[in-house]
Amino acid sequence: MIVVEGLAKRFASPSRSLSDLLARRPTTPGVRAVEHVSFTATDGCITGLLGPNGAGKTTTLRMLAGLIAPDAGRMSVDGIDVVSRPREALARMGVLSDARGLYPRLTARENIVYYGALQGLSRERSETRAELLADMLELKPLLDRRTEGFSQGERMKTALARALVHDPANIVLDEPTNGLDVPATRSLRESLRFLSTAAGGGKCIVFSTHIMQEVERLCDHVVVVSRGRSVADGTVDELLMQTGQTDFEEAFVQLAFPSQAGVLA
Repeated sequence: MIVVEGLAKRFASPSRSLSDLLARRPTTPGVRAVEHVSFTATDGCITGLLGPNGAGKTTTLRMLAGLIAPDAGRMSVDGIDVVSRPREALARMGVLSDARGLYPRLTARENIVYYGALQGLSRERSETRAELLADMLELKPLLDRRTEGFSQGERMKTALARALVHDPANIVLDEPTNGLDVPATRSLRESLRFLSTAAGGGKCIVFSTHIMQEVERLCDHVVVVSRGRSVADGTVDELLMQTGQTDFEEAFVQLAFPSQAGVLA
């Protein structure tokens, strides 16, 4: 289970130039990327963070992954505080960020096994997990090829296998379908559905997206994020009922941009 409460993060403005100083221009207050985001993601459930670009989704997930320190709020993974006990919390998560970060001169297998070693797995255990994940993600034909020259979908599958090598109870993905074609997107969707079931380990899965169809087809729970805040949460049906809409895109616009509801196409 992942719990996020009152998360906030402001990025400082760039250093002032000499011309700014000489002209006595005022210092800008910086950018508030996340103002107040809260949600709970439970085991055996796929939770989607849905919001437009710039809503604060990626910053939220980077804080959850321990890459950025929050200014306020708290985050816990299976009861472990991310800020005070980051190593323990990260050991409970498999994180797939927007930067795939594969080593191009290594094969898919070598990338996965190396990450297993970083997670404290033995070579034998890492090899076993690589084979199992290759079966699940349809990676077998690619396993012993260098990742240099992989398509976006092939890179995504390899990066996901790498994130899952230590069999984490919680999976965090930042816009995982970006740049994927239809077959790769369907394959990822099926993999995530399986991982959230009892047969797949009943994983707690959190992923960010700005694509309505992904949320409708995949998510058990939806958190709508807008302008750095979580503004609504519930199932797709609950959000439709809350807004009185029958079309989910219209419901999203009403929740995320209340002043523009009925105007945006």
